[in-house]
Amino acid sequence: MTATDGPAAPARSGGGGPVGGGHGIADAADAGAFLARLVRLDRDAPVRLRSGGVRGRTALWGRLPWGVLVVRTVAGDGPGDATVSAGELLAELAAGGAALPTRRDERWRWPLPPAASRRVETLPGGELRRVAAAAADALREAGTHGVGGRAVGQRALRDALLDHVPVVVTPDDPPGEPVEVTQRMVQGLVRMGFLGASQGSAETGDGGDVQVRTVGRWVGLVGPYGAIWSQKATELAVRPL
Repeated sequence: MTATDGPAAPARSGGGGPVGGGHGIADAADAGAFLARLVRLDRDAPVRLRSGGVRGRTALWGRLPWGVLVVRTVAGDGPGDATVSAGELLAELAAGGAALPTRRDERWRWPLPPAASRRVETLPGGELRRVAAAAADALREAGTHGVGGRAVGQRALRDALLDHVPVVVTPDDPPGEPVEVTQRMVQGLVRMGFLGASQGSAETGDGGDVQVRTVGRWVGLVGPYGAIWSQKATELAVRPL
């Protein structure tokens, strides 16, 4: 795989797709690695292909079962803007085919972050690997021995760990509000392989740097091989008429 060109931002929809309705992906191995991990985590996952503002690049967007968006930018003009089955596209690429699988645009129901974002911090990839591994160890320990001597359901344990905020970044420049990086985002970054194959450590910083970026209510982790985006919950106020 090749590294992403900066933050993996959503691309403009429209023309630029291949003639004949093909998928327009030039690097099948690169896209296939992303799709294989996505399908492994959710075998029915849709994937949205959006042709980039940079000619010859296409963003592949997916959503993980625990509610974060993942994106990897690959070589190729793409189909413009189309959602298909990730498994079907993976099979087409593995067979060396160029056809775009049956479009399933209605399956994509989530907003994408705006293209422009700002970097608020850079974190060592090795530290994020450590955070992800510690959460996995905690889940195994609680599943085996319970919490405070009491058994707790696996789903409740998993959700509690995913909602945990292991990293809080305070930007130096205004507005300076703390940015929370949840375990959902960290797990997505590691499990999608966006830090690469290196088994880095917090001490050496191996695994590449990761940018923490924000735009509006979105928080992103942009690694060497892809990005994770999460939208902060909107606070709703109920007022009597």
